[in-house]
Amino acid sequence: MKNGIPTFTGGGLSVDLSIFGYQFMQNAILATFLGGIACAVIGVFVVLLHMPFIGVAMSHAAFAGGLAGIWLGFDPVLGALLLSLVTAAVIGPLADKGELSPDTSLGVIFSLMLGVAFLIIGLIPSTRSEALGLLWGSVLTVTRTDILLLAIVAFIIVGLVMVFYKEVQATVFNRQIALAVGLPATAILYIILFMTGATVTVSLNSIGGLLIFSLILNPAAAAYQLTYNMKKMFLLAAAFGVAAGWGGLALSYLFDIPSGATIVITSSLIFMVCAIFSPKRKVQLRKKAKVNK
Repeated sequence: MKNGIPTFTGGGLSVDLSIFGYQFMQNAILATFLGGIACAVIGVFVVLLHMPFIGVAMSHAAFAGGLAGIWLGFDPVLGALLLSLVTAAVIGPLADKGELSPDTSLGVIFSLMLGVAFLIIGLIPSTRSEALGLLWGSVLTVTRTDILLLAIVAFIIVGLVMVFYKEVQATVFNRQIALAVGLPATAILYIILFMTGATVTVSLNSIGGLLIFSLILNPAAAAYQLTYNMKKMFLLAAAFGVAAGWGGLALSYLFDIPSGATIVITSSLIFMVCAIFSPKRKVQLRKKAKVNK
């Protein structure tokens, strides 16, 4: 306690704990918790469906939509959501009817959205500070409305996984077999794409369009290193997502560095640690050793 203000001192650092009494910090803690869960759960689908590029394509679609909102004078979040959902609606049919792999479809969409985003930045007549805010994000400036949207999306994603777990598991395992036994695998895939778009949109203000795909991919990829069990993968990914959010937020506060970038770097470090100690990696190394003998 210093001058009536609670502090924590250790390792040469003195932390003013009164920061947690401020509304903006409470909002940031809630946002990283909800965003970490939503992004990580969606990330499990991205990893298991072998569609890592989806986060990149969706983040740039949301960014372009948000910029369109700024340029045309309506809510950037609405613009980001609309363009994300349109992108999700295009990716599936483009892959199916165009006989393209999902990654190829995502690459086409990504290049289009990137071009649209930079075109709109050049067309915005006023200051571009708001546009750059969408690009980089700032978890310390999220509002209660942002948190409400994050909560709704996180609740819907977790609820859908819990209610339709068997159908989701079958679709992720093999979409063609799931279709053959009468499961709505195509509809499930499109729902995953739509929820990815919604997750990216509601995370845009806190993480930023340039970085959000990393928060989707890294916690799920880290969980994938530790287990083959899909339920455990969802739980581990969510835990890693929240840990990356809270850890990055703490480091951002302690060292006065950008929060979005710090959260993404923290998620990358979590993945590296999981990859180093992965039991799957150890099994693969043993198999290689036997083959070499």
